[in-house]
Amino acid sequence: MSTPSFLNVSGIEVIYNHVILVLKGVSLQVPEGSVVALLGGNGAGKTTTLRAVSNLLAGERGEVTKGFIELRGERIEKLSTAAMVDRGVIQVMEGRHCFAHLTIEENLMTGAYTRKDGKAAVNQTLEKVYNYFPRLKIRRGSQAAYTSGGEQQMCAIGRALMANPKMVLLDEPSMGLAPQIVEEVFEIVKDLNSKESVTFLLAEQNTNMALRYSDYGYILENGRIVMDGAAKDLRENEDVKEFYLGMGGGDRKSFKDVKSYKRRKRWLA
Repeated sequence: MSTPSFLNVSGIEVIYNHVILVLKGVSLQVPEGSVVALLGGNGAGKTTTLRAVSNLLAGERGEVTKGFIELRGERIEKLSTAAMVDRGVIQVMEGRHCFAHLTIEENLMTGAYTRKDGKAAVNQTLEKVYNYFPRLKIRRGSQAAYTSGGEQQMCAIGRALMANPKMVLLDEPSMGLAPQIVEEVFEIVKDLNSKESVTFLLAEQNTNMALRYSDYGYILENGRIVMDGAAKDLRENEDVKEFYLGMGGGDRKSFKDVKSYKRRKRWLA
C-alpha cells in the first residue's frame, strides 16, 4: 500500500490473563482515507486487533506484550482509550451497544461528550448524522431498546460520528442483520469514507460484503495474518474464493479434494 499509513500495527502479540496468546505477530497498515477490512472466522483475532488499537484490552485482562502500534508516527499502545478518542480514533463495538433506556437522540448526543467546539457545531453534526441515517431521525424520540437491530447498529455508528472521528474501528457491522440492512450499512460506510474522508478499519466475517466495499484486506487465522492484498485481488484469489467466499476453488473436482481442505491451505503447512 503506497499511501502513507495513518495506522501502523507492527508485529503485535496480545495475551489475555497472562497466559492465553491470541495475536501472534500481527502487522497491518491503514492509509489515511481508506477502508481496510480485517477478515476471518469467529475467534481468528479480529476483535482483539481492534481492541489493541483502541486500547480497550485492559478491560478484558488483555495486553500487548510484543510489537508496537503507531498512529501518524506516534506510539499509542500505552495511551488510554480517552486519549485515543481525543486523537480521533473511535471504536464501534460488536453487538450494537446502545444505552437501552435512552432515546436514539440521547444516545447520539453521548457521542459528542468530548467535543469542545460548541453546541452549534454539535447540532450541525447531528443533522449530518440524520442525513446519513434518515431512519434515526424518524425514531429520534424512541427508546433504543424498542428499535430494530438495524436501527441500533445505525445508532451505534451515528454515535461514533458525533465525535467527529478521523478513524472508525467497526467491529462486525453485519452481525445479526438482514442482508438488505447490511448493504445499507456498508453503503453508508462507503459514503462516509468518500464524502467525509473518514478512515475505516472494519472487522467482518462477511468476507464477500467487506471486500466489495474495502480498498484493502487482511485475512486472520488463529491470531496470524495469513494473506493480504487489494480487495479486488483478494476477491479473485482462488484460495479466498474457496475458503472465505464459499465459491469453490477452481481446481476442486471431487469429494476427495474436499477432504484435503486443510492440506490445501498453504498457510497451515
